[in-house]
Amino acid sequence: MSKRVKTSLIWAFVGVMLAVMYIPIVILIVYSFTGAKALGVWSGFSFELYADLFTNSSIMNAFKNSLILALVSALLSTILGTTAAIGIFHMRKWKKSAANFIANITMENAEIVTGVSFMMFFLVLRLPYGWTTLIIAHTMITTPYVILSVTPKLSQLNPNLYEAGLDLGASPIKSMFTVIVPQLIPGMLSGFVMAFALSLDDFIVSKFVNGSVETIPVYLYNALAKRGADPTLRALSSVLFVAVLAVLIALNAVSAKRRKKSVQG
Repeated sequence: MSKRVKTSLIWAFVGVMLAVMYIPIVILIVYSFTGAKALGVWSGFSFELYADLFTNSSIMNAFKNSLILALVSALLSTILGTTAAIGIFHMRKWKKSAANFIANITMENAEIVTGVSFMMFFLVLRLPYGWTTLIIAHTMITTPYVILSVTPKLSQLNPNLYEAGLDLGASPIKSMFTVIVPQLIPGMLSGFVMAFALSLDDFIVSKFVNGSVETIPVYLYNALAKRGADPTLRALSSVLFVAVLAVLIALNAVSAKRRKKSVQG
């Protein structure tokens, strides 16, 4: 088989995979611009669903809750994940392997098991389900992704930079924050965005520990269970997709600009 044929097959495979992933989303977005109640029925171009979306107090409250939860948990997980990544990176080989294995358990574990575990854990602690339990749970399940984002950046650093900062009179903490952390910002930003998106999207863990706090995934589940496929949900899903896509594009643009600046420098 020639190299040209192999390349064509690879691109065809990639194209099919992308089509399977994104065509349903495109269809959802297209039909969010029609007021028809049934998906697949076009009753003319309209912003009716978006008007209904932004005047629906229940949806807006759930969206506000999801946004606050995602921002707070992503910020906490970025701090914890960066600190953990630095600590793990400087461990000895067997300790590093053990720490990475433990950190990856929540990513590899079935989410339903994680959700039940958090539910039982908070029950034992007699901690009421609500904002506190949601923030703790979301921070814990997103922190490993921050560790994965920051660790490669640590591997790229000059190992002598930290020692140079100490030799110039900086304290260990000051040297860490003025020399090491600024160079980890691209990885921290990537980890933050990933943690934000994962928190915004999480349903299973949230359902077990949310109490009376309704997030967007929980609202969607409850709405589908009670009222069926509300057409307003098409507009909501489209807004969420476009918002996350915009954040990812902005992050990639900033990262590309930083790389270009570092190369020119």
